Amino acid sequence: MPAWLAALAGLSVPALFWLFRYLHWPFWLVGLALLPLAWRRRNALPGMAWLAPVAAVCGGVALVARNDLPVRLYPVLVNACLLLVFALSLRAPQTVIERLARLTDPDLPPSGVRYTRKVTMVWCGFFALNGTLALLTVLWGDARIWALYNGVIAYIAMACLFAGEWLVRQRVRRDEQH
Repeated sequence: MPAWLAALAGLSVPALFWLFRYLHWPFWLVGLALLPLAWRRRNALPGMAWLAPVAAVCGGVALVARNDLPVRLYPVLVNACLLLVFALSLRAPQTVIERLARLTDPDLPPSGVRYTRKVTMVWCGFFALNGTLALLTVLWGDARIWALYNGVIAYIAMACLFAGEWLVRQRVRRDEQH
C-alpha cells in the first residue's frame, strides 16, 4: 500500500467519527479504516515498523469486540510509540531527526547534529503532551471532544511545531553563516 494511502487511512479516523455520527452507524466500524495500515510500507524510517501492527490490532479488536475504545485509543498508542522511538533514538548514534536531516544534507556539520538532537527532545515533549491529552479525551471527554482534539487540535499543534521549528532552523542557519 502506498504510504500516502496508509497515512490518509490513519488521518481519517477522527474525521470518520462525524460521518458515522451523521449516518447513525456505530463508531467501532471505523476499525475497518485501520486495517489497511497493516499493509503499509515500513521502510520510511527505521524503528517505525510498529505502526502497522498497532493499527491492525486496534482495528481488529474494535471490530471483534464491537467497541470503539480501541479506535479511540489509537492516537494515544501512536503518540506513545512515537515518543518511544524518538526517545530511544537519543541514545543512538543518530536521532530520528538527524536521519531526516541527512536525507537533504548528508554532510550535516556537528552544530547541525547538536541542533537535531535538541529538536528530537522537543518532539519527545510534544508526543508526551499530545499523547496525554489524547488519553484524557478518551477517559473524560465525550466522543465529540475526542474527535475535535484528535482530528483537529492535535494536527494544528503539530503544524505549529513544524512551522515553528522551520523558522528557528532558518534563524540558526542564518546566525551560523554570519
